[in-house]
Amino acid sequence: MYFRYAKRLLTETDLRLLWKLAWNFGFKGMRAIGKHKRRLARGEFFPPFLYLSIINSCNLRCQGCWVDVAAKQEKIEIDALSRVIREANAQGNYFFGIVGGEPFMHGEILEIFRRHPDCYFQVFTNGHFITDDIAAQLRQCGNVTPLISVEGNEIISDQRRGGQSVLNHTMEGLRRCVENRVVTGVCTSVCKTNLEDLVCESWVDRLIELGVLYMWYHIYRPMGPDAAPELALSPEEQTRIRRFVVEMRVCKPIGIIDAYYDHDGQALCPAATGFTHHVSPWGDIEPCPIIQFAKESIYDKRALADVFNNSEYLRDFRDLAASTTRGCIVLERPDLLHELNVLHEARDTTARQSATRELCALVPRPSQASMAEPIPEKSWAYRFAKRHFFNDFGAYDAPRNPLQPSEVDG
Repeated sequence: MYFRYAKRLLTETDLRLLWKLAWNFGFKGMRAIGKHKRRLARGEFFPPFLYLSIINSCNLRCQGCWVDVAAKQEKIEIDALSRVIREANAQGNYFFGIVGGEPFMHGEILEIFRRHPDCYFQVFTNGHFITDDIAAQLRQCGNVTPLISVEGNEIISDQRRGGQSVLNHTMEGLRRCVENRVVTGVCTSVCKTNLEDLVCESWVDRLIELGVLYMWYHIYRPMGPDAAPELALSPEEQTRIRRFVVEMRVCKPIGIIDAYYDHDGQALCPAATGFTHHVSPWGDIEPCPIIQFAKESIYDKRALADVFNNSEYLRDFRDLAASTTRGCIVLERPDLLHELNVLHEARDTTARQSATRELCALVPRPSQASMAEPIPEKSWAYRFAKRHFFNDFGAYDAPRNPLQPSEVDG
């Protein structure tokens, strides 16, 4: 399998793009993790990876979407984005997840990639705005991988995403990327209506046949004004996905990403571990994309390193999440997250100003920590990578609970 995947990487994409991936993402990513570990040992903090929501606008209206896609357009201007990227570079961070809304509705998105050729960007997109010209420019930039969202078959895609012929437009964008030999991925937010169609071997085989080089399964999280909680997965279904991913990794020549488990199959939350945080289209610095509350902004008159290192709200979020569950605190204990927001007087960062009401209305649900027993990695490559570069970084080693008085306070 490893030989077959290596052959695909060498023959199905531009070698210059493969070098950019290996150097800008691989080598620099490993170095970023090393710097992150050394910072933690000194009692300092700056996430080794950042997710940037560069615009709120989108042409679709997905179930469970927490972004104010129908509100007046808000975007992070390119000079502000460049400042954030440069300040993150100074801390060793060279990888950025570009999120929206729909990122390709940002008129200067390609200029972002051109301005920072020493960085690597992963763009979460529905693919509808990827023309042949855009795909050709992505290849020319070389430092970007589109991660194209597929949410089900033709009928389910229209239901899930609130549009017409959604899947056809998405697959056209995917085809253009592959034909231009761009490193292309496909992601899915797995829920009740697409579980059978997309968590199966035939779907993995089809993606390989199409030229997709990696895939990513997210777990559906019922959030936002149209949460659609009936789509949420049971513990058994989440276990099924984990088992499927572990099995496919040892037999299919395609990369399969997950963000919820370490090498031993122990659940984790990337925001709780400090692996990544999120910047909203309004510049608010949030724990993760689905938690739309903040105390700080990229527009604060402080260096970004100072903001991250001294944010009591982000620090207390990490401690609270880690002391509560190895899963997702938003799903399991939304009440505690609300208490933390009240304690810090964190502001609602949505345009609709209803995030607090939505959070309080959430019913506790199982998350990735709900499996009866951990399912360890079978692939030696994934096991090695996760052991050294994607783990909990000690976050779950007896963290304090900021909602309870400490012995010193007492």
